[in-house]
Amino acid sequence: MKPGGMKRRLIVLALLMAPAVAPIVAGAQPADWQTVVGSDLRFRLEMPAPAAKITAAEKEKGHAGERVAWASKRDDELFDFDYVDYEPAWFSSRDTKVMARDLGRGEAEKAFPRVRFKYVLDEPVTLQGWDGYALDIEDTNGSRVMMRTYIVKDRLYRMLVTTKGDTKSMSAATRFLESLRLAETR
Repeated sequence: MKPGGMKRRLIVLALLMAPAVAPIVAGAQPADWQTVVGSDLRFRLEMPAPAAKITAAEKEKGHAGERVAWASKRDDELFDFDYVDYEPAWFSSRDTKVMARDLGRGEAEKAFPRVRFKYVLDEPVTLQGWDGYALDIEDTNGSRVMMRTYIVKDRLYRMLVTTKGDTKSMSAATRFLESLRLAETR
């Protein structure tokens, strides 16, 4: 091999590798978003940083533990995620499609009457095979409240985000709602 031949090959190899490395760097998480991972490793999601973790000892019928939540704000938009464990067999002894709808809609019709708000999305959904419910409500200015509820075994996951309805805020809301990943599939 000629002197300098090895050096040239390394430079050529580095140049050939640059396009392959660029997407990895480009896909890195921006500093204004963070990954939240459950202490039991059963879920992960992305939300704007900083996300504050909150625990609440509130007990509703069927709860087996405290509610654990994370909340953050971005451009005056709210991003909330929480979960609560229920007593063993609480959901498996019921129709989880109906339960997801009831828990996902909650008091929405009282808080957001249909005469003043448009229900843009109001339907059952699934996440990795688990039953859930999606509810997006829009006001006359195009601002939205977007909610997702999922039942996974004996755990209830809920997500809520507000948007101004513009492309930037809708993109952030979609990123948040689509980021939830569960360790368990059905």
